[in-house]
Amino acid sequence: MHTILQPEGWAKPVGYANGVSARGRQIYVAGQVGWNGQCQWETDDFSAQVRQTLENVVAVLAEAGAGPEHITSMTWYFTDKAEYLGNLKGIGQAYREVIGRNFPAMAAVQVVALVEDRAKVEIQAIAVIPD
Repeated sequence: MHTILQPEGWAKPVGYANGVSARGRQIYVAGQVGWNGQCQWETDDFSAQVRQTLENVVAVLAEAGAGPEHITSMTWYFTDKAEYLGNLKGIGQAYREVIGRNFPAMAAVQVVALVEDRAKVEIQAIAVIPD
């Protein structure tokens, strides 16, 4: 499938990988936000938006015959670092329930704003289905 890249002597990261090596068909998932498939907002709760965003990522992957286990990289954009850090328990629960125990290479970035005004988080993903 893919190989986690962990340099010798480095502390093991929690909840992500420092790097991933993979071969196969690549899938690029555009930035997804926490609205439903009809572009309607159901919540302004941060953890709930994360859950919906992750479900949206998984739905796009499914269209290519992929699943969460194929994700090799994710970039998370959020508008409030304090809100992100204050919701780590809920974010972790949503992640485990939607993505499972799959830990791609990740980056998390606070941004001034997202294009969708109600969005608190946007997640972009790359997945690789093995040859």
